[in-house]
Amino acid sequence: MSDIVRIETNQRMSRVVKAAGLVFVGGQTSNDKTPDVKVQTASVLDKIESFLEKAGIDKSRLVSAQVWLANIERDFAGMNSVWDAWIPAGCAPTRATVEARLAAPELLVEIAVIGVA
Repeated sequence: MSDIVRIETNQRMSRVVKAAGLVFVGGQTSNDKTPDVKVQTASVLDKIESFLEKAGIDKSRLVSAQVWLANIERDFAGMNSVWDAWIPAGCAPTRATVEARLAAPELLVEIAVIGVA
């Protein structure tokens, strides 16, 4: 039995990896690229929550998050309003938020997280 578990794996990447007591969820973007940052953020967080469930944990177990915004000046407050409502009280992970060019011009936000199994 392997001490590394990969979930939704293909040749290029795994969506989730469980190893050494940690759960790594790779960067997630919204499937619907037309909405504003609040809708895209909610979509991304729904995907992350689903992946955490598949790994056997929930969002209260998060210890780190990385957030990439296509336009931090325009979208930081909107993303934070959705994030703040999503994260359980008293369970905020460490977090870095930066501006970056994302994989497609329609994408406004990408988020990756690490949790404890």
